Amino acid sequence: MPAASALEPAPAAPVGLRPRLLAWQVLQAVDRGAYADGALEQVLKRSETGAASPLSAADRALLTELAYGTIRQQGLLNGWLDQLGKVSAARQPPKLRWVLQLGAYQLLFCAGIPASAAVNTAVELARQVGLVRLAPVVNGLLRELARRHAAAASEQQGGAPEPWCGLALPSDAAASLALRRSLPLWLAEALVQWLPAPEAEAVAAACNAPASIDLRVNPLRSTVDAVQQVLAAAGVSAAPIGDLAQGLVLQGRSGDLRALPGYSEGHWSVQDRSAQRVVELLDPQPGERILDACAAPGGKAIQIAERCCGAAGAPATLWAVDRSEARLRRLQRNAERLGLAAALSVLAADATALPQLRPDWVGMFDRVLLDAPCSGLGTLARHADARWRMTPAAVAELALLQRRLLEALAPLLKPGGRLVYATCTMHPRENSDQVQAFLAARDGWSLQQHWQRWPGDGDGFYAALLVAPA
Repeated sequence: MPAASALEPAPAAPVGLRPRLLAWQVLQAVDRGAYADGALEQVLKRSETGAASPLSAADRALLTELAYGTIRQQGLLNGWLDQLGKVSAARQPPKLRWVLQLGAYQLLFCAGIPASAAVNTAVELARQVGLVRLAPVVNGLLRELARRHAAAASEQQGGAPEPWCGLALPSDAAASLALRRSLPLWLAEALVQWLPAPEAEAVAAACNAPASIDLRVNPLRSTVDAVQQVLAAAGVSAAPIGDLAQGLVLQGRSGDLRALPGYSEGHWSVQDRSAQRVVELLDPQPGERILDACAAPGGKAIQIAERCCGAAGAPATLWAVDRSEARLRRLQRNAERLGLAAALSVLAADATALPQLRPDWVGMFDRVLLDAPCSGLGTLARHADARWRMTPAAVAELALLQRRLLEALAPLLKPGGRLVYATCTMHPRENSDQVQAFLAARDGWSLQQHWQRWPGDGDGFYAALLVAPA
């Protein structure tokens, strides 16, 4: 394997090769265990160290699209490679498989890239990464994919062809869903069990759709109307989110959001609409004692502070607890930017041990928020590689941790206190099953409200409001 610096294209390399080569490096890093966002960041830094010229904005966008899109659509892309190749995708040398995946992704998902450009740059990429003898294989397989997809699409009646058009699909409903929507089979099987077929299809499609970029306006420093106007003056359109008084959704925006007006002044934060609704359910009030037990990176803790500090009456006593000191420091930096550093206290601790670490907290809190560690299956649209990392065994382990957290935090509530249990997943074992098991083991506790939001209108989230006996 050549050194990373040797992977940079020569000056005479074809136009458009550099972002594809860097995307190939991201795939290489993820295959070795790196997270996709971290791998992309490192590749970008490395590529611009000593480079003759920085990547253009267009090339950065193409690199990001190719890397994340190829990782996300790995299942479907490998399905095509299995059908067309003499060797299955799983048995191909990884270096070759990544080249083929990148080429196939462009052919199936990038309407603005001509098929000839997708194939030719993939062939040159193979040569650049030491696969000169396999370049004809890349050329032949990708040209056959383009031919079959185009031939099947020409027989379709109207509409853009689906990326699986021309691919033989399994007869089993779950296997077909897994292949078409590039999901692990276990997750597709679960969706088919949880939901009617049309809803399972919609949720699976949402896992691959661009995630919305939602903002939460800080009412202590600005208003929704004012933020809209300032963003509009900068050429950025933002629309209100109907049921959220402080919510806005950006339209047609990407890149570094911190560069937008109002961010450094603390006028707004980035927070998904479903996450904002969790604090709405908690309904924190001024003068109360409130605990956010798994707080970092702090979006919900700061939202609580905004609500309680902006209302009439004495501010709430708010504690933000998390195991990670580094993540708590990030929370504090955000609180400072938003003018709320004095509104909350932080504690680095394992929430499962709070009754022992802080016995003075037993029976102290009016409200507790447990945004529990979870499988994150509701956020697959935001995290390209998450679907390939999670397993049923990992879900089972997380469910045990969630149970321990609930058991540890329940004693911290006052009589009649309220606990909101939330996750950013859609797995019943982590959600409704968890809550029902908690209630079955305790007399006097009640479930006042709960909801499951599926991916599509924001991230997939579950939240339940539990009330302790008076």
